[in-house]
Amino acid sequence: QVHLVESGGGSVQAGGSLRLSCAASIYTYSTYCMGWFHQAEGKERERVASIGGDGAANYKDSVMGRFTISQDNAKNTLYLQMDSLRPVDTGMYYCATRPKLAATGNCYGDWGNWGQGTQVTVSI
Repeated sequence: QVHLVESGGGSVQAGGSLRLSCAASIYTYSTYCMGWFHQAEGKERERVASIGGDGAANYKDSVMGRFTISQDNAKNTLYLQMDSLRPVDTGMYYCATRPKLAATGNCYGDWGNWGQGTQVTVSI
């Protein structure tokens, strides 16, 4: 099982940028797919970005072109570069894992190993 710790959240004005980090307790590239999730107050958690088993990045439409997900396997760290932030981006951001089949690289099953989250607040 992997332990995840998010950091990098904060308060910024609309149009600003933040870079979130998710440090994993173990090497994850070969065994897990990784993703970032956003939960606004009173709403369900939604996936905003993830890296598939083939290394390809996937984004929620509303963050396409503004957010960039990346992974530094040497540091066991997942990142989310957030640019052109909007007030609707406010909320908690969590990283999570999804198991990866070693033979095919395909992701399967449910997202899990949730971190404690990091708060992002974007003001007008």
